[in-house]
Amino acid sequence: MIRLASSSQTRAMLLENAGIAFIQESIEFDEERIVASSPKNFVYQATLGKYHANFSHFGCEDMPLLVADTVVTSQNQILRKAKCVDDARNILMTQSGSITSIITCLIYHSKSKKIIDISQTDYLFETFNNDDLEAYLASGEWRGKAGACMVEGFCKTYIKEVRGYESTAMGLSVEVLLDFMGEE
Repeated sequence: MIRLASSSQTRAMLLENAGIAFIQESIEFDEERIVASSPKNFVYQATLGKYHANFSHFGCEDMPLLVADTVVTSQNQILRKAKCVDDARNILMTQSGSITSIITCLIYHSKSKKIIDISQTDYLFETFNNDDLEAYLASGEWRGKAGACMVEGFCKTYIKEVRGYESTAMGLSVEVLLDFMGEE
C-alpha cells in the first residue's frame, strides 16, 4: 500500500490499472510562485515542493509516499493549467499541428529508498478541428489539466506520432514506478 499525495483522478486510475494498492490524500502546494528556467526544472521544483509539503505532514514510516507533477510544453512555452476557457483555447492552439512534450516528475519515498524520476513523452499533433476544439472547451474537461491537454481524451484522435509512455503524459510514469517498487 502506498500513499498517493495527489488529488488527480487520472493518477489514481493509473495506479488502479497497474494493480498498485494505494490511499489518496495530499497536502496542497502552491506552484504559482515557482520561477523556472526550463520545463524540466519547473516540473522538478513543483514535485519537490509537493514532496516536502506531504513528507512533512505524512512522512513515509507507515507507507511509501508518492508525489508527482506534470508540465506541458510546446513551441518553447511552458503551458500551465488554463485559468479560463479563453486561456485553454490559446494553450490548445499552441499545440495544434505542433510537437507537444509532456514531462512528468515523480518522487517515490519508502523506508528503504527515495527515487526521483523525470520522464518525457512527445506527441506530434495534427491540426485540431475547430468544432471539436470548441466542444472540448464547452465540456470543461480541460480544467485542472496541465496544458489543458487530455491525450486519453480530446487530443487522442489528433495524435500523429508518439515517443514515450502514455502514462507519463497522463501524469504518472507507471512503468518507471513499477520498476522502482520491484527493486524493494
